[in-house]
Amino acid sequence: MRLPSGKVRVASAFLALSIIMSGCASTGGIAPQQTALDAAALDTGAAVRAAARSARWPDADWWRTYGDTQLDSLVSAAVAGNPTLAAADARVREAQSLAGVAAAALAPHVEGNLSITREHWADNPLYYGPGELADQTTWNNTGTLGFSYHLDLWGGDAHAHERALDAAHERAANARAAQLELEVNLVRAYVDFSKQYALRDIATDTLARQRELVALAQRRLAGGVGTQLEVSQAQAPLPEYERRIEALNEAIELDRNQLAALTGQGPGAGAALTRPALSLDASVALPSALPAELIGHRPDVVAARWAVAGAARGIDVAHAAFYPNINLMASLGGFAAGGPLFQFLHAANGSWTAGPALSLPIFEGGALRSRLGAADAGYDEAVEHYNATVVAALKQIADQIVQLHSLAAQQGDAERSASFAERSYRLAQVGFKRGLSDYVNVVVSETQWLGAQQSVAQVHAARLAAYASLMGALGGGLAAPADGPNAGTMQPSPHGTLGIDALGRHASVAAHGAGEPR
Repeated sequence: MRLPSGKVRVASAFLALSIIMSGCASTGGIAPQQTALDAAALDTGAAVRAAARSARWPDADWWRTYGDTQLDSLVSAAVAGNPTLAAADARVREAQSLAGVAAAALAPHVEGNLSITREHWADNPLYYGPGELADQTTWNNTGTLGFSYHLDLWGGDAHAHERALDAAHERAANARAAQLELEVNLVRAYVDFSKQYALRDIATDTLARQRELVALAQRRLAGGVGTQLEVSQAQAPLPEYERRIEALNEAIELDRNQLAALTGQGPGAGAALTRPALSLDASVALPSALPAELIGHRPDVVAARWAVAGAARGIDVAHAAFYPNINLMASLGGFAAGGPLFQFLHAANGSWTAGPALSLPIFEGGALRSRLGAADAGYDEAVEHYNATVVAALKQIADQIVQLHSLAAQQGDAERSASFAERSYRLAQVGFKRGLSDYVNVVVSETQWLGAQQSVAQVHAARLAAYASLMGALGGGLAAPADGPNAGTMQPSPHGTLGIDALGRHASVAAHGAGEPR
């Protein structure tokens, strides 16, 4: 008894569905174990909470606040010529190209093959028999045109493309982080360059005063009111002061070399640098923002978010491998052995094929679950790296705020100390000139004044450097929270909705560029 054709089709469809479902391998309950921190829920500490809320986010050229055109030129040269940044840019371009490779899997593939050969057939009945080709020279040509298209029902290819795009985003954010680090390091080196000049001025002034005291002690000895001990005491510090000046000259030259290297140039480029003219009138207040936005401006945090998003897509790719694959395939070709050169193009020699190709993961020795487990572990690692980056970012911001407030107070104290020490030195010097005070008082007060002046210079330089570090901690104007992925793309797709999710994303992924956030 024959079944109606409709029932045959239904039975065939049911059988095919049963085969497909039975071919889906089990995931064994493997899933990620870590969760990304909610930065807004973290306690930022008293320093951040107490900071003023009137300032804006740093500009991309935040270093111009120092008001030094030479520094502006150095930063521009460093960004344009530093080998580290050039390598980072190359990594970004590499990731963008790899994303293009992943995108190609979403498109139909058409391939052509052509083989044109001239062949002589042996006159050997053991192989060919007494046929027409025996001892003949003929054309043996083939030409085929093949078409294939992976339906990607479960979104594996789409997620692989998204993962590649996320990797490109991550590398772009890391490149911005490298640029910011370079800018901060260059500004801090330039601040040190300025500090060495200031310390050399202090040492030079101290040496000049000491030489005046030596001359005064010698005049007092010649006038019969001084002693050889006073002259010896005045001469004793001279070599040490001269050594300090030479050491500071060395530090200045080393800073020249360092600045030249940061700009990607040889040491000779540093010889043209003149004395810095730094000033700093910028506010150190924080912008009005939630903690989540506070750290969201940092390129390293943005990069860590993209790494989590990419790892989530890796889980989706591993999940898709548990389901059957269906490819649509077709070919058209011509084949001819013998006859004219273009015999293979004749219709009589043509052939074609068309149809779907189905592959099922039935037994794979646990390889699929192992790959899924590796993807889950990679996601957990990316999440914990993001969490650690968030915690470190908040700490760095709080540290710089604490340091800047402390340095502001220290600078006032150091300036008052230098004023008192100068007054004591002046009084001791006048007393010594008039014979009312021992020279030891001059030595003690001069040493105190020297130390106080050095402290003022060092505290001022530390404040300039701390401001640069704060600008780096806040992101340096190179990134914004919108540059990163949204919270939804940082999670793996729900199991069981892979196909729906993937099919809905095909168009958006194809239009999504490596420089634009999802």
